[in-house]
Amino acid sequence: MSSSDKLIELDCVRKSYNLGQPNEAEVLHGLDLKVVRGDFMALIGPSGSGKSTLLSIIGLLERMTQGRYLLQGEEVQALDDGALTLRRRNTLGFVFQFHHLLPAFSAVENVTLPVLMAEGRVSAKHEQHARELLSAVGLGRAMDKRPSELSGGMQQRVAIARALVMNPALVLADEPTGNLDTASSDEVFVLLRSIHAERGTSFIVVTHDPRLAARCDRTVELVDGRIARDEAVAR
Repeated sequence: MSSSDKLIELDCVRKSYNLGQPNEAEVLHGLDLKVVRGDFMALIGPSGSGKSTLLSIIGLLERMTQGRYLLQGEEVQALDDGALTLRRRNTLGFVFQFHHLLPAFSAVENVTLPVLMAEGRVSAKHEQHARELLSAVGLGRAMDKRPSELSGGMQQRVAIARALVMNPALVLADEPTGNLDTASSDEVFVLLRSIHAERGTSFIVVTHDPRLAARCDRTVELVDGRIARDEAVAR
């Protein structure tokens, strides 16, 4: 494996809350984890195991307490907030259980929000890219509709297109199907897999659904803030 294949390298990462206080608590206990280009990884574990905290650290939304984090070969722990924002915007995409679409905006306007926030304007080229993404996720006829006119599964497809609009190397998906019925959940997961296959985008998918985890290429299980299992899924 060349160094260019490595997206994420975590070495002995620890995370504590309420540092120096009587109620100080360490929730991640020295994790080592590598994510390479092309990974489609399930992150599983019981509630309270540290999954969301780990995803927030990987997503540059929280800082670790101790350890080393390399993002595409660059150490990020010493970067200031502005630099972290740039790295997050240029490298990572996010899909959450709740889509967080703006109700007054159309689907295509919601997809272009990251561009607007990054550059202060949305060019015709960016809008065309957003429309192409919406077509790719099966919303070619709904791109000018507002969220209230879309089903839950369709809204999550808009959120997926939004996560892809800045062409991230890695998408972090935190329970992306957790708020959907079984049929919509399967449709969204199939969409994520097709994006992975067609675009080469890497994914870390947090899920409580063992059916979905079994359809990923790799499973990492957290238990009590430690990695209990990291293995390829047998086919």
